[in-house]
Amino acid sequence: MGERSWESLEKAFRDYLESERRLSKYTVRNYTAALGDFVNWLEENRESRGLTEVGSKDVRAYLIFEQKRIGRRSIHNRFSALKAFYKFCQLRFQHKENPCLGIALPKLEKKLPLYLTLAQMQSLLLAPEKRQQSGATSAYEAWQDRAMLELLYGAGLRISEAVALQWSDVDFGASLVVVIGKGNKERMCPVGQICVHTLRQYQHVSNSEGKVSEFVFPGTDEGHAYPRVFQKRLKTYLEMAGLPSDITPHKIRHSYATHLLDEGADIRVVQELLGHVSLSTTQIYTHVSLERLKAAHLQAHPRSES
Repeated sequence: MGERSWESLEKAFRDYLESERRLSKYTVRNYTAALGDFVNWLEENRESRGLTEVGSKDVRAYLIFEQKRIGRRSIHNRFSALKAFYKFCQLRFQHKENPCLGIALPKLEKKLPLYLTLAQMQSLLLAPEKRQQSGATSAYEAWQDRAMLELLYGAGLRISEAVALQWSDVDFGASLVVVIGKGNKERMCPVGQICVHTLRQYQHVSNSEGKVSEFVFPGTDEGHAYPRVFQKRLKTYLEMAGLPSDITPHKIRHSYATHLLDEGADIRVVQELLGHVSLSTTQIYTHVSLERLKAAHLQAHPRSES
């Protein structure tokens, strides 16, 4: 293919990402910005090479250069942008090779998921009741929030799964909720008696106030509530419980998994409860438990320090 101007390639690449790949505006912006940085580097360091004349040595040299000023995750993001660009060139302009193939990247450090301790979780679960007692919220909203927190922690649901839950999905007698998870896959999640009691009380309050809906968490229209409604309320409860404001509903799910493994639950059972397709996704929680064991050993054992 003949050499094309950066401006024409950038526009064609952006259109490809938006129209064909249907990537988010955030990703499109980051990919085109990363490509722009690469263009600047080429102009300063590889004067005779245009974008379509780049080889693996150029990409590797660029990544080595970038490692001196940005982190590993950012390196991976830059590389993904370049790889996508040259794949686009192959598809659109019959470009012969993708210079990103065969390049090894620095390994990413696995970040352990954040979670709440049992004591912290207990404080959070009590917050809606305390807020109701103070007169800051209604009985309906307090029971609704208690039900949400019990499902996030007591059943390990994703916030998206919880808001989509219908009363027909709740089996009070068997203490189960039927959840439609990622990939439209159905799974059964056991819930404890505290969660069952909370759901019953919430249903009773809802009916008595005429807020009857097929959804456990109804929205303002005929559909279910939006996750952001509860994400916003969670901030209030975190402040009341003296907990970090960056705790999200998903971190409550992390807490559910971590506490199960801490108490000896089989990892494959936890995998099924969470709805993980791959066991490797669940295994990160074993690292959390292991780190806690190591910390306890370091603090308590007389021969833990050299």
